[in-house]
Amino acid sequence: MGIHHYFKSLSDVEKLIRCPGRFKYQDHNVASHSFKVTKIAQFLGTVEEHNGNAVNWKSLYEKALNHDYAELFTGDIKTPVKYASEELRRLFSEVEEELVTKFIDQEFPEEYQDVYRERFKEGKDSTLEGRILSVADKIDLLYESFGEIQKGNPEPLFLEIYEEALATILKFREMDSVQYFLDDILPEMLSEKNIPHEQLSEMTKKIVEGLNTSKE
Repeated sequence: MGIHHYFKSLSDVEKLIRCPGRFKYQDHNVASHSFKVTKIAQFLGTVEEHNGNAVNWKSLYEKALNHDYAELFTGDIKTPVKYASEELRRLFSEVEEELVTKFIDQEFPEEYQDVYRERFKEGKDSTLEGRILSVADKIDLLYESFGEIQKGNPEPLFLEIYEEALATILKFREMDSVQYFLDDILPEMLSEKNIPHEQLSEMTKKIVEGLNTSKE
């Protein structure tokens, strides 16, 4: 038990496959997802800083690296299910928080418990770093679903995930980094070869226009 158990659990996070139970051309695990989200968050933070916004890099890196560690105890739950309602989302969060707190109390020396309670708590808050995390998380999810669509995966779930991820990213469109993503990165993604261009382009356009209409 103790910190040894924590270090050992990091390898277990590699075994957690995202979106389990569905046919996929490429599996993604929670550990690699956390790494990719951290790299994406780093770029988004760089864009924000370039545009004159102060970024707390320590906070951003800690949020990004730790944001899905709780899935070690709950497993990965498909996004459309997890976010089906605010009540369901709240319940999932409460369960995760309780399990993580119990793990910290059992495995971490008392002098480090408060630090890790802070590190392992929900990082998607109203701070700039929390908003960057929210966007980075959805960008990686967008790319995961995009990869399956590009390869011709017939599962309709990946179109649903693509739609949900993009709609969430658009909620943060006032951020400089999100505008950069929408203006420079998303068009490049949609110009990739071997994808159903019309379907994805039309879906993307509908999501963007739908959000604009709802704001009027």
